[in-house]
Parts: sequence; C-alpha cells; structure tokens
Amino acid sequence: MKIAISSEGTNLKTQVSHRFGSSPFLIITDLNTGTFEAVPTPGSLGQHGTMVQTIVLVLSKDVKAVLTGYCSPNARRHLEANGIEIFVGLSGTVEEVLKSYKKGEIKKTDEATMEHAAKKRGVEKANLFHAMKRSGNQFASMLPIFLGVVMLIGLLNTFVSKNSLAALFSGNVALDTFLGACFGSIFAGNPINSYVIGGEMLQYGISLFTVTALIITWVTVGLVQLPVEIAALGKRFALLRNGICFILSLPIAIVTVFLVNLFTG
Repeated sequence: MKIAISSEGTNLKTQVSHRFGSSPFLIITDLNTGTFEAVPTPGSLGQHGTMVQTIVLVLSKDVKAVLTGYCSPNARRHLEANGIEIFVGLSGTVEEVLKSYKKGEIKKTDEATMEHAAKKRGVEKANLFHAMKRSGNQFASMLPIFLGVVMLIGLLNTFVSKNSLAALFSGNVALDTFLGACFGSIFAGNPINSYVIGGEMLQYGISLFTVTALIITWVTVGLVQLPVEIAALGKRFALLRNGICFILSLPIAIVTVFLVNLFTG
C-alpha cells in the first residue's frame, strides 16, 4: 500500500506541507517495502490550476491515502471518488506523521490530530516561519517568469512592428475581441504574463477590448492543460467549463471596457 504525504522538502526530516494543492513535494511511501520517493509537484511553481495536476499525479502513483495539513473540498471529493482516504490537520515532520499513521494514531476526520503532536506553545511561530519560507520559495520560483517577461517585451519591441500588429488586428471591435480571446486561450504560463503583455499591446495601439478578452481567457481557459483537466474532472465537465468561459469572455470584455469608459470618461 502506498501513501502520499505533502512535504516542504525531499526527505523524511522535512515539515509536512500545510496545503495539499500547493505542496512543493509529495513523499510517496510504500508501507509494504518501507521505501519512499520524493516527487515534485506543480505547486512548487506557483502556477494556476496546480490542484488538478497534483490530483492526477496522486492517481498515477496508485496512492491509497493522502496525509496533509489541509485539503480543499473539491480536491477531497475527487480523491475520495477514486478510493483515496484523506487525513488532514497534520503537522510536524514527514517522519513523525508516517510513524503515527503506521501506529494507527491518526484518525480519518475533518480535523485529524496526532497523539504525539507538539504542545500548542510555539505553533503559531512555526506556522509563521513556514509561511514566510513558502513565500520566499514562491518568489524565487516566479523570478524566472519575470525575467522571461522582460525578455519577451524586448523581443516584441525588436521584432514585432506596429504594421504587423495592425495587419493581425483589423480594428474591428468584434473580430479583434474574438482574436484576443483565442490567443488568451492558447497561451500558457503565469497569469502575470498576460498583464505585462496586455500593457505592451496597448502601447502598440491594440484596443482595450482585445487586451481585456485576452487576459480573461488566459486566466480562465487553458487549452494546454485541457488533457489534465479531462483526466481529473471528466471530459464533459472540462470541455463545458472551458467553452462557457471562452464564450462569456467576449461579452465580459465588452461590458468591462464600457464601464471603464463610463466611469473614467
């Protein structure tokens, strides 16, 4: 039997992560053989939609139980639907949690506790320390993204002319808004990129309708991640959700720009 413990690091001495969906690593332990492996998760990158990808990762490892600090209701529902038990409310090191699980000291409740848990004194300081550590790790993981955006802006300014953009976007509000929504649906990466690229597009004279539609679909529609979403949530739900988000992005973009002009004009 295999269990997965959300972890801040790659060994048994590291702390249990406070949240399943954004955990940097999962310690997959085989209780029969006593072996374990540290598997990096999408949560370590701080990207959008990591919870779904982490669920798929757990399913692919044939895990029967997940031990963590917190698991969202949606993640819990999908994991339990696949026969995986969830134990939450855990803290301490991965090694401590693993020993408690083997001894049967961890109960399957919404607020699971450990018999050997440390006293409440100092817990808040420990949580603050881990929160600051996670924030630092997330900033470090996002730094390459910012550098990539700066390079992308330089490439846009160097190789993309206003004439080429004018040829791509005709100035027709309806058509340009549709094209912006299409590009946002295809592009992948951190949503922050869409804000920076959208600002550059405005500098090139692209309409606010187009930029707004691009940002909306970039955040809500993910064609690149569609196979993962289908695997975790089902084909019907994934296609319907992405389709509705794409369709609604068009009127939302138009209404948003109209209200901006109304209140700033």
